[in-house]
Amino acid sequence: MPLATSVFQDAYDRLTEAYSGLIVTEVAPGEPLPCERSDAEPGWTSAARFAEEGPEIAELVARDEAMVEGYYGRRPRPDVGATLALHRYAWPVCLLFTAPAFLARRVPRLTVDDVAVHHPSGRIAVRPRAFACLPDDPAAALPGARVVPDEDALRAEVRAAAAEHMGPVLGVFGPRMRRRGRSLWGMVTDELVEGLWYIGNLLGEERRAMEELGRMLPGATLPLPGAAGFRELPGPAGEALTTRDRVTCCLVYTLTDNNTCVTCPRTCDTDRVAKLTAAQAA
Repeated sequence: MPLATSVFQDAYDRLTEAYSGLIVTEVAPGEPLPCERSDAEPGWTSAARFAEEGPEIAELVARDEAMVEGYYGRRPRPDVGATLALHRYAWPVCLLFTAPAFLARRVPRLTVDDVAVHHPSGRIAVRPRAFACLPDDPAAALPGARVVPDEDALRAEVRAAAAEHMGPVLGVFGPRMRRRGRSLWGMVTDELVEGLWYIGNLLGEERRAMEELGRMLPGATLPLPGAAGFRELPGPAGEALTTRDRVTCCLVYTLTDNNTCVTCPRTCDTDRVAKLTAAQAA
């Protein structure tokens, strides 16, 4: 059945309040996405275009390669450019599922046909056709609702919905990135975790976000192979410094003279403490 509109807009508005670089608009069922309208402004692309090999993929990768070259002063390898382009796509898209689950206890089903992106402005339009919620949710009586029995079932819905959307996209990006299987799905795990972790921090709810992610991604929840993996390291003054181990490497180190990210599996704990301490001081 068609989904009543505005089931997610409050959660998406809170997401934008926390992070103004991402604006999500909910489109009513049966209404066209911006990319499907003849009067829409230029720049809108259906997510379905990133699930098939075509000019949109080439343009996205080329745009990100140019941006990376401008920032780091060197051209990325083709596989690195594709990896960073997928990150730029997946990070906000994964928040379409984790943010409403975290903020409203609702999980939309959004296939690539139900999402449009406007990369120049950071806007996304979504058209949920169905959603999962808990039995005590007032939205449970709405058309399109599918009631799940408990919080663990709702977390499973987040994993399933994200995998449903990202699967076709990985099929196209994988050969460009020279990755497959566990490595590709590990990257999706990382995007799910680090997106909500960042937003939780901006909302002043970092600890709750970390606890929720730990339950949502405990590890070995195929096709998502990795865990949230949060852990604490002792700082110079005995303070607790939070980190995690990414499932995959984003390859940024290839552009920064081997300077790895703080959560990179290549970064040892001594270097993590130094990086985290410097970040806090700044």
